[in-house]
Amino acid sequence: MKKAVLAAAIATAMCGAVQAQSSVQLMGTADIFAGGIRMAGDPGRRSVVNSGGMTTSWIGFKGVEDLGGGLKVNFALTSFLQVDSGNPGRFGGDPYFSRDASVGLSGGFGTVTVGRALAPNFLPTVIFNPFGDSFTFSPLVLHANVGLFNGTGWTATSPSDTGWSNEIVYSTPSWNGLSANIHYQLGEQANTNGPHNFGFNVLYFSGKFAATAFYERDQIANPTPARFATLDKKTDWMLGASYDFTVVKAFATYGQAKSDTLVPERKTLSLGASVPFGSGKFLAGTARTKVTPGNVKRTTTTVGYDYNFSKSTDVYINVMRDSITGFASGTSFGAGIRKRF
Repeated sequence: MKKAVLAAAIATAMCGAVQAQSSVQLMGTADIFAGGIRMAGDPGRRSVVNSGGMTTSWIGFKGVEDLGGGLKVNFALTSFLQVDSGNPGRFGGDPYFSRDASVGLSGGFGTVTVGRALAPNFLPTVIFNPFGDSFTFSPLVLHANVGLFNGTGWTATSPSDTGWSNEIVYSTPSWNGLSANIHYQLGEQANTNGPHNFGFNVLYFSGKFAATAFYERDQIANPTPARFATLDKKTDWMLGASYDFTVVKAFATYGQAKSDTLVPERKTLSLGASVPFGSGKFLAGTARTKVTPGNVKRTTTTVGYDYNFSKSTDVYINVMRDSITGFASGTSFGAGIRKRF
């Protein structure tokens, strides 16, 4: 009897130890705003209650298991969410887990992640502008990653979304603030000559100074992988830096995007600033993209204020002006609330 009780106690203790080595979290961000949207070329302003003013809303699970000996397994299953309507995804037809669907192994060698994960352009773009990952009000993000979906014919400078499917990512350890991520997306296309996406980014953080660079060479569109209809190879690169002067944090980036067969080449310069004030900060950013040949220019400028109620809840208000050569300019504005959990 005593042996049975002892064995049960040991088993219970071992089970508790195993459980303590694993963790799963429900995580996400709910971001919603009200305002008016008129991009360059729009016939008029739309009054909206929309999701994702400062961050694209999302929900999902992330977890990690400690295997011992410095090895860990991690996974992520997260879905974008439209808080205004309750629909999943960023738009109609977006795959359910289009934000993350991956499993990885990490240790002293770094991390290897397999599945759907970030594209090389994402972290450098959202870290090095004052509006972060706002796909509504950040000038740099709008130029790099968002087509206007209207009659202007404007397309994003980044060739293939902010996340890649069927991807293998190697992330290095950090060496005195320097780290890198190498991305390879398999095309999985039958009877073709191996179309694929390849890219990398480098990130450096040292005190108040930070710098970045990324490069992509793409043949596959995302979020649903498919060979580009034009069968061309598209390249995109960017350099960026920021410095925190305490009274103001300054941002700057420069990048180029082009195709090996299509004529237009795009060059984008962005500048930004974040100024602490009270429990929040004033934000200002501008991006200009020049398309050649044709000398077509797009300029987008946003100013705003982001106020923190707590570490997980903030409210914001933004005003944005957008113009493209040959089209009527547009002004957008919005006030919203963001809750992280």
